[in-house]
Amino acid sequence: MNAYLALEVVIRAVITAALLQLAFAMMTRWERRAMARMQWRIGPNRAGPWGLLQPFADGLKLLFKEQLMPDNARPFLYLFAPCISLVVALTSFSVIPMQMSNWPFGTPSYAPEGHHLFQIADINVGVLFLLGITSLSVYGIVLGGWASGNKYSLIGSVRASAQMISYELALGTALLSPLMMVGENALSFDRIVNFQMEPGSAWLIMSQPLAAVIFFISALAETNRAPFDLPEAEQELGAGFHTEYSGMRFSLFFMAEYIAMITVSSVLVSVFLGGSYLFPWVQVESFFIYFLKVMFLMFCFIWIRATFPRFRYDQLMNIGWRVLLPLALLNLALTAIGVVTQMPWWGYTVTIVGAVCLLYAVGKLSRRQEHH
Repeated sequence: MNAYLALEVVIRAVITAALLQLAFAMMTRWERRAMARMQWRIGPNRAGPWGLLQPFADGLKLLFKEQLMPDNARPFLYLFAPCISLVVALTSFSVIPMQMSNWPFGTPSYAPEGHHLFQIADINVGVLFLLGITSLSVYGIVLGGWASGNKYSLIGSVRASAQMISYELALGTALLSPLMMVGENALSFDRIVNFQMEPGSAWLIMSQPLAAVIFFISALAETNRAPFDLPEAEQELGAGFHTEYSGMRFSLFFMAEYIAMITVSSVLVSVFLGGSYLFPWVQVESFFIYFLKVMFLMFCFIWIRATFPRFRYDQLMNIGWRVLLPLALLNLALTAIGVVTQMPWWGYTVTIVGAVCLLYAVGKLSRRQEHH
């Protein structure tokens, strides 16, 4: 590798990690303000103008807070678990193309084709790499709960492992349908974004609406966000897997959760919403378009948290295994038929939406007959 290219990769990695941590800080303030407005409260507004310095005040508080360790904890794993969660969250973002052009770096002669802003690694198997890395996040949660020597933490970590494994199946299966439509080199995020801008194509959310919905719901569960936050249900488990963590050790888990939210939102934007391009068939693209799409999805995360109550654990498992996974498999089968018959993009929409409506009608009729 050229020395200049290696240096640029390091600089990109440092900038991206710093921006993700800054985004996490401001996201906490935005979430508290948005939820306060939804609940007729004011939210943080004392630290700095409009409460903008509240995340930094929280960070200082956590930095100087006493670091406690339970007597029954396993010290090495107890300290190492938050690091696993944070490193996995930061690493998984490295293959996301935030902008298809290369501003402000230009396109130097030593850079390979497809080298994009803040995309640290443009690899042909980017989707596979991301799924593999994000699956490691469960180790941080499970080890953190088990190494704490606390029964509530252990229950939270066991819940986390079962939940993540269950919803990873639905998430991965939902992601296969758009990849099947893309065809050649479909595991590259750049190829997926460019496919949506080709003549005769469209954003994949238009041709794969069911896959997009399943992916979003599964992403909520994968990031332990409400109403799927059973691993840290405070009413039942104190605080779940991070009950025994305080100060900066707790903040690492907190940071990993929000960075994972940003990552899954970025994946959804790249795969289903055309990446940094404004509209289908319109060759106008910018980092700010990508940023606005991600912010809209992050607002949906906040909105859902403020709206829906937490599921029971049996409901959580039923949704993953009996609803989302069968629907994802049905969507995959219909997509395979469409690829073989060479449907236009709107043909997938009609077929998938029609099949879902038919299943819903059959289910309602069968329930009505059982009731009678």
